[in-house]
Amino acid sequence: MAVRKVHVLMKKEDIQAEKMAGNKVVVVLDILLATTSIVSALDNGALQVIPVIDAGEGVRISQQFAAGRFLLAGELDAKPLEGFIYPNPLELNKEIKGKTLILSTTNGTIALRKSNTAGIVYISSLLNNFFVAQTILKEDAEQTIVIVCSGNAGEVSLEDFYGAGHFVSCLLEQQISVCLKLSDAALSALSFYRGWQGDAAHALQSSMVGRLLYQHGHEVLSFAAETGSVHMAPTLINGVITNTSGVELHTDRL
Repeated sequence: MAVRKVHVLMKKEDIQAEKMAGNKVVVVLDILLATTSIVSALDNGALQVIPVIDAGEGVRISQQFAAGRFLLAGELDAKPLEGFIYPNPLELNKEIKGKTLILSTTNGTIALRKSNTAGIVYISSLLNNFFVAQTILKEDAEQTIVIVCSGNAGEVSLEDFYGAGHFVSCLLEQQISVCLKLSDAALSALSFYRGWQGDAAHALQSSMVGRLLYQHGHEVLSFAAETGSVHMAPTLINGVITNTSGVELHTDRL
């Protein structure tokens, strides 16, 4: 029986590139809102998503595309970036079909870029945790599974820790021919998730970021809490996120 170690990193600042390299499968979570927005955009017809480090890189990459073939979305410290659409998945989904999403966020896109030394990087959220867990467990390998909580400006975020616990629960539900060995951090996340008794909406609304978002309406929180609604396991390869591996960067040059 294959043995899979499962570990949780509490925030993006805990990522060490040299430790990510090698026999690792990484799952990045930024429940509010980067990874939820990425998964939802792909589910709604985005060609691909390009996570960038900052606004400047986003603008430079956008210049590779013809007008109307991309969306430039981003925030910094929860504030809109000038010239960027705010990365609310409900708004992005209205315009994203057939386009490339270029995304810059304070935490999630940084976590993704810092994780790219791993053998494979999955993008996950409450929407698709179950499907990503299922995909990973189908792999005939004994790779360590590292679940990365993006966190919030160097602090642990409740919503990501809840999402990590949910992901561990999804792994445990589906382990058949594999033995999962949970680290203390993974066990802590699982216990935290179980303490909420599966009430994702309440968990998200209780978080610091959730409380801020709730001031502008509860719709996006309800959307992010739609557990298991998307059957997709997007991966980050060569700086580009798609729903299938090995897809080259789509550009429509002027």
